[in-house]
Amino acid sequence: MTDNILTIRGKTPVIADDVFIASTAVVIGDVEIGAGSGIWYHCVVRGDINEIRIGENTNIQDGSVIHVDRFTYGTFIGNNITVGHMCLIHACRLEDNCMVGMQATVMDGAVVESGALVAAGALVPPGKRVPSGQVWGGSPAKYLCDVKDAHQQMMDRIWPGYRELAQEFRAAGLDLRDMGGPGAIAEAGE
Repeated sequence: MTDNILTIRGKTPVIADDVFIASTAVVIGDVEIGAGSGIWYHCVVRGDINEIRIGENTNIQDGSVIHVDRFTYGTFIGNNITVGHMCLIHACRLEDNCMVGMQATVMDGAVVESGALVAAGALVPPGKRVPSGQVWGGSPAKYLCDVKDAHQQMMDRIWPGYRELAQEFRAAGLDLRDMGGPGAIAEAGE
């Protein structure tokens, strides 16, 4: 049995069969992850005190932390999204087909609209809205430019590539659930 997919407060993660969960990732509590997605090495997806929903074909790259606010906000991550390495996604909403660059932070109540791009290292403050078709960067994040063709090509290339890579890792037997038995889940505190 694996200690990396945990039930807490009676909530067990619901993970589509073809999702890749890396061996060092941790998924806890009220979490749902849609088909074709990947949770990569050293990620923490902690739905212990509120809900986390991750859509289809979305990749949460190495070292990222996904968490929630106890009283107000869960975290909602849509379809076809790239969350770059070492991001902090906290109690916010990422709409379909957006991208959050490496080491960026998106905070409580913020919304990254469909087709928007948060640049690497950016800090999207609480309650901010990154409009569709815009690139935001800096700390605090602000409008930099409209999404250009090169940005869009990158966004359209990364999530399908990660979906394919996740399936390759699954086929190689590197999925956490394959290593700990089919669908292995542990109760927190065991």
